[in-house]
Amino acid sequence: MRDVKFVAEISSNHNGSLERSIKLIKAAHQAGCSAVKFQLFKIESLFTQEIIAAKPELKKRIDWELPKSYLPELSKITHDLGMEFCCTPFYLHAVEELSQYVDFLKIASYELLWHDLFKKCAETGLPLVFSTGMSTYEEIVGAIGSMDGLPVSDVTVLRCTSSYPTPFIEANLQSIETLQVHLLKDFPALNPRVGWSDHTVTPGVIYSAVFRYGAEFVEFHIDLDGQGEEFNSGHCWLPSNIGPVIKNVQEGLVAEGSGDISPIDAELIERDWRADPGDGLRPLQNMRNSFHG
Repeated sequence: MRDVKFVAEISSNHNGSLERSIKLIKAAHQAGCSAVKFQLFKIESLFTQEIIAAKPELKKRIDWELPKSYLPELSKITHDLGMEFCCTPFYLHAVEELSQYVDFLKIASYELLWHDLFKKCAETGLPLVFSTGMSTYEEIVGAIGSMDGLPVSDVTVLRCTSSYPTPFIEANLQSIETLQVHLLKDFPALNPRVGWSDHTVTPGVIYSAVFRYGAEFVEFHIDLDGQGEEFNSGHCWLPSNIGPVIKNVQEGLVAEGSGDISPIDAELIERDWRADPGDGLRPLQNMRNSFHG
């Protein structure tokens, strides 16, 4: 059976609260997620000073920062629930601060061109996931190529559209398949997995990404109750919405079966009740004979 990893991107919907962070982790677990993801950034090192001066509203995002002191407890709770813990580093030293707590690292679309960050992540040897919103294929190749010779062998590349929210007509899911074909050709030894990072909050998009285009990894933004810092942007799922989607995908994956063309065990008892080739009547002749004693 194919496996699809569902990762709940908690992002800044923790609102700076450890208690709320824990509730979000537990909600993701109840919804059927395989992993949760946070973000580790500092506003002062995320934007240039002139941009912060020109857009003072950016300073308000200090409230969105995840305190580093939360990491040990968040990682432990996530692991105790049987999920993987991930975090996105947004400054180079963050990679070292995260490496002892995370099961994999994630690089955001906006950092795709920052090859020093890719190298720093690759040096840890941890699995790496990165998103490719706004990018060209050449830029994706450049990011992967920057890690050449470094001890990273487990790479997942996520397609997404970097608008918040993304109208479903702008999802461009066919690019998942295009990316799979090109990466297999250009990086056969690495053979990166390809997935989908969702900003549409549309069940049909996720179903299509998994069942039509073979996404092996689905990331989505989650909020607890509509009170998260990012919920009003319109790109966050609530647990009650995403839970049924994950359940439907898991059932659909089981339903794919083995692909063999042969009777399953539940059908064996019915085989003798088919129409006999001799007269077209049911059941087969050998079954009829059993009724004659």
